[in-house]
Amino acid sequence: MAGMDRKQGQGRRTAPGRTANPSAAPKHGLARVLSKLGVCSRSQAEKAVREGRVQVDGRVVLDPERPADATRQRILLDGEPVGEAKRVYIALNKPRGIVVSAADERGRDTVYDLLKDAGLPWLGPVGRLDKASEGLLLLSNDSAWAARLTEPRQHVDKTYHVQIDAMPDAALLERLAQGVVEEGERLAAKQAVLLRAGEKNAWLEIVLDEGRNRHIRRLLAAHDIGVLRLIRVAIGSLPLGELAKGQWRHLSPGEVAALSR
Repeated sequence: MAGMDRKQGQGRRTAPGRTANPSAAPKHGLARVLSKLGVCSRSQAEKAVREGRVQVDGRVVLDPERPADATRQRILLDGEPVGEAKRVYIALNKPRGIVVSAADERGRDTVYDLLKDAGLPWLGPVGRLDKASEGLLLLSNDSAWAARLTEPRQHVDKTYHVQIDAMPDAALLERLAQGVVEEGERLAAKQAVLLRAGEKNAWLEIVLDEGRNRHIRRLLAAHDIGVLRLIRVAIGSLPLGELAKGQWRHLSPGEVAALSR
């Protein structure tokens, strides 16, 4: 029995260089850890690591995928200790012609130009609005919250007011709800209603509960209808309200919680 006990004990020995408790081993790469802490985006973290600007327990790490654990290891970015950033959630009224990107290779204005000198930490966009679109855009450094809002299975409603170059009838509104298949993707509106009509164009309110690239523009183009203006006026229960173009505000804790549900 003593020999069997020794063999069993030997079988439980930890291989050199491995932790004795697999559940305690870091599960995320260094770049993802930095992103989840809210100090920068995933791509910015990868760049910083490759440039040798990140240290873990006193050693420079050049591999963004190397496992790391901020709760057990001392991580420095540009020589400064990295800790979990205070969570910030803002709503911004994006003007038309502004790019939703941290940097633009063509030198165009971005949403971050609207936030400079505001004293905010790094924030990432929660979803997108293309350059020609305007209206409500959320930004946050809470990557888990952002992921829940943008997860397709959550079906968070997004409401748009869309000016089109046509005079819609009831049949068209029904076809928008029925949807089309375009380039292998099904595009449909959860709801489409007429807001008002002029002599040559009209305004629709279109609600989506999923968001594909240029969803509304492609859906309307499939019916030979062009978009003159596209404004996102609400995300879930959060309205754009009276927020002026180019301006932003912090979300209240209640608004953050309501969007999470």
